Amino acid sequence: MINDIKKSAEQKMQKSFEALIIDFGKIRTGRAHTGILDHVTIDYYGSPVPISQVANVNLADSRTINVTPWEKSLLGQIEKTIRDSDLGLNPVTVGEIIRVPMPVLTEERRRDLTKVVKQEAEAARVSMRNIRRDANTHLKNMLKEKEIAEDDERRGQDEVQKLTNHHISEIDKILQAKEVELMSV
Repeated sequence: MINDIKKSAEQKMQKSFEALIIDFGKIRTGRAHTGILDHVTIDYYGSPVPISQVANVNLADSRTINVTPWEKSLLGQIEKTIRDSDLGLNPVTVGEIIRVPMPVLTEERRRDLTKVVKQEAEAARVSMRNIRRDANTHLKNMLKEKEIAEDDERRGQDEVQKLTNHHISEIDKILQAKEVELMSV
């Protein structure tokens, strides 16, 4: 039963770690990436819909994203939604295509992105600690109900702590690498 708790905690920590990697992947250093528009939604017949579900989103070059709506009537709405998003992008409509040039990162914007990355990493650390807390609570409950001995409970908590330390050190490693990537010109 202790192995089940450990295995469950490890799976949850791994999922949380993978989510952080995905979030870091969305924070770009001036290069165009279609994933940057994944969270931008437009009102499509009364429902919020991601842009990728109403238009083709692809790369024109390393610094420009092209958005081609499937319905011409959405052209202005998509452009306005991208402009109003908190991404700091300035789309331009050219015929039936919306071009979204990626702005060159200033030193100030790089520092802002570094702060965002640090906040994401801290949220992931908190998630790891919450998973550890849940696993330890489960172990304590098993001890109360006399399902396991005190030594087993303590050993289980030590193993969960080792898992937590390992995942937090991995978070710190990718945070450091992302900071270096963001600050390099």
